[in-house]
Amino acid sequence: MDRSVRLIHLQSLFYLNPRGYRVAELAEKCGVDRRTINRDLADLQDEPFRLPLILDQGWTWRLMEGHRFALPPLYLSLQEGAALYLAARLLDRVSDEPNPYVRRALAALAGALPAGVASPTLTLAGSRLADEDSPFARVFATITLGWAISRKVRIRYYTAGRTELRETELSPYCLEPSSPGYATYVIGFASHAAEVRTFKLERIAEATLLNEGFSVPPGFDALRLLGSAWGVMYGEGTVQVVLRFTPQVARRVAETVWHGSQVLEECADGGCLFKVRVAHTLEMKPWIRGWGPECEVLAPEELRKEIGEELKAAAGRYAA
Repeated sequence: MDRSVRLIHLQSLFYLNPRGYRVAELAEKCGVDRRTINRDLADLQDEPFRLPLILDQGWTWRLMEGHRFALPPLYLSLQEGAALYLAARLLDRVSDEPNPYVRRALAALAGALPAGVASPTLTLAGSRLADEDSPFARVFATITLGWAISRKVRIRYYTAGRTELRETELSPYCLEPSSPGYATYVIGFASHAAEVRTFKLERIAEATLLNEGFSVPPGFDALRLLGSAWGVMYGEGTVQVVLRFTPQVARRVAETVWHGSQVLEECADGGCLFKVRVAHTLEMKPWIRGWGPECEVLAPEELRKEIGEELKAAAGRYAA
C-alpha cells in the first residue's frame, strides 16, 4: 500500500486496539520495514493527523486514553461541499431526534463555504436544539464509533411497542437513514437472534462499546441488501406493488425516482401505472396514504384491502 493509505490504515489499527502495538507488529501488518513504521508514527503525530500516541513501557505504541476518533482533512469542491450541506440539512430537518453531530457538521461546513452560503448555514445549524449528553446523542456516538473501528456494542433497546427493554450484543455493519421512518437505523449481527437484524437508533436506550472486535462477512453487501427495501425493511423475496395514479398527479409521480425497481406506464386518460418490487409493503403505506384519492392500489390484493379499509374509516370520521 502507498504511504497515504498506510497512514490511514495505521490510524485505524490504533483505534481498533487500545492496548497498542509494537513497531515490529505494525511493520508486519503493513508489509514494510521498522524504519518506515517509525517514520510513519512520527508523521501520525504531526499535521494533519495529530494522533496523540504514547510509547508505553518503551516498546508499545498506543493512543492516549480518552482520545476521540478524528478524520483526516477532506478537500472538497464547492459543489461537493454544497451537496454535503444539503444532505446534512435534510437529515437535520426530518430526523425524529435532534442530532448534535449533524448540527456540528453543518457548522463546520459553514466555516469552509463562501460567505453567501455560510451565513444561512450557520443560522440553520442552530435551528434544532440538541444536546451531546442526551441519550440519543450518546447512543449515536457509541454506535458510530463501533461501526468505524469494528468493535461490538452492547445495546439495550425498546421493542416496537416500547413496552420492555431487551439486551443484545451488536456488531454494527452499517448505518442507514430512512425517509419513510424519519429515523436512522443500524444493521448488524445481533447475538440474541444469531442473525443480521435492524435496529432503530431512536429505540436504543443505552449503548456500551465492548473490547471485542468483529469482521463484516465477505458476502455482506448493504446496497444489495437494501435494494428491495422501500426504506430499511429488507427480505429474501419481493412482492410487486401496482398503483394507479390519476392525471392530476401523474406528472408529479413521474418527476421522481421513488425506488430503483420502479416502472411507469402511461394510461390513456393521462394517469399512470406505477410498479415496484419491494420486500415489504409496510413502509410504503404512509407514502400511498399521502396521495389520498389520487392513488389506487391495484396489487397486491391484501394491500389494496388494507388501504381501502383505512380510507373508508377516515371518510366515516369526516362524515360523522
